[in-house]
Amino acid sequence: MKKLTAVLLASVMAFSLAACGATSSESTASESSSAASDASSEASSEDTSSEAASDGASSAETASYDVETVEDGVLIMSTNAAFPPYEMTNDAGEFEGIDVEMAGEIAKRLGLELQIDDMDFDAALLAVQQGKSDIAMAGITITEDRLVNMDFSNTYANGVQSVIVPEGSDITSPDDLAGKLVGVQRGTTGYTFCIDEFGEDAVAPFADGNTAVQNLVSGKVDAVVIDNAPAQEYVAANPGLKILDTAFADEDYAIGVAKGNTQLLDAINSILAEMEADGTTQAIIDKYISAD
Repeated sequence: MKKLTAVLLASVMAFSLAACGATSSESTASESSSAASDASSEASSEDTSSEAASDGASSAETASYDVETVEDGVLIMSTNAAFPPYEMTNDAGEFEGIDVEMAGEIAKRLGLELQIDDMDFDAALLAVQQGKSDIAMAGITITEDRLVNMDFSNTYANGVQSVIVPEGSDITSPDDLAGKLVGVQRGTTGYTFCIDEFGEDAVAPFADGNTAVQNLVSGKVDAVVIDNAPAQEYVAANPGLKILDTAFADEDYAIGVAKGNTQLLDAINSILAEMEADGTTQAIIDKYISAD
């Protein structure tokens, strides 16, 4: 078995943000205008500029993106809403999470309405490939196999593949997973990593992370390999489980689009850069993931 690189879980993701501000031009008042009229005009211009900046993008920026989508006026996002804190449903049945808010901001800056289609992880990727959705966001990692059928944006978050085990388990590091039955979410990189490392017979795939964890609770699998952020959510909700101090793998998340759709891809990459620079991305992440 190849040696696994130890990665401490002290930091799940890091972002480098640069400050950016909006600018606006003011028309020179005519010599015949009164001083009171000049002041009123200037205040109105400044108020308008301030409102545009607070919206995160000016109307000129929004209008500059000319993209074609599956449905006019709509940005369709396919996802698997069982991956907290990136995508999940609240008690009211509404979608929320980091990816949900990121997609909502992208749609807003494109001048589009966001529509979220919830499905299995594999189906979410396939929906983009088949032209049924515009983007796929579900904590997706870029892999060579996926690049054959999809294009990906620049990365917007960093994820760590963690190992969940029962308290008192004899599994104390990823190396101890050899000879054990490991639960994973089907179609994810954790699924691929575990098959490559331990073989198909040692891997039990499930439709989503929650089902994998429930099988761990009931003793049907020995461990679960899943991204650290949802791992923390699952452990908090299921007393008697813990996350190993040493991670299984480290990876980055990106947005999937249809192969060859460079128009949409370029627009998304530009907006991701804007969101990082103006602090929107970090604000969304901080809302769901504590700095601690």
